[in-house]
Amino acid sequence: MRGSVDGLGSSSPIGMMLPAVFADDDLAQRFVAGLDEVMAPILNVLDCLPSYFDPALAPVDFTNWLAGWVGAETDGTEPEPRLRAAVAAAAYLHRVRGTRKGLSEAIRLAFGVEPEISESGGSAWSARPLGPFPGDPRPHLRVTLRLPDPRPVDEHRLDTLVAAARPAHMPYTVEVTAATAAERTPER
Repeated sequence: MRGSVDGLGSSSPIGMMLPAVFADDDLAQRFVAGLDEVMAPILNVLDCLPSYFDPALAPVDFTNWLAGWVGAETDGTEPEPRLRAAVAAAAYLHRVRGTRKGLSEAIRLAFGVEPEISESGGSAWSARPLGPFPGDPRPHLRVTLRLPDPRPVDEHRLDTLVAAARPAHMPYTVEVTAATAAERTPER
């Protein structure tokens, strides 16, 4: 939360800007010193404004607000590093939304693991006309996520995320399962 900070000095003290006649006036200097104390946090935020829009540097509460502002796929329960990564990647994810890569990256940022994605589409090239069509005739998308400790809320979160990031015309199913022991242990 932004607010006053005890002992925070102003970067532009008002007393120094007063006309010379008030330089030695004790009452005027004390009065504007009180205003400096009120204005110091505001001036501090303005002095550091570029840092507030950098997810790596912004305060956590401001980063949560920024996540909503840039449309990052967050639910408010992410650990701080994952929240910052999601906010930083939001613009890129909007560019690749609706693609397999975009869906995979959005899920990886939200859950911290790579999903298994299978889709019905396909492409092929043939020198002869009337060749077989690649892929399945009915479009479908299937997303499987293997988590070390899956919870019922994870499947709902995955469903919401896939519904938002998939191609609009594509029916889909999602599944959250427990990771096997081999999947839980990182390879060295």
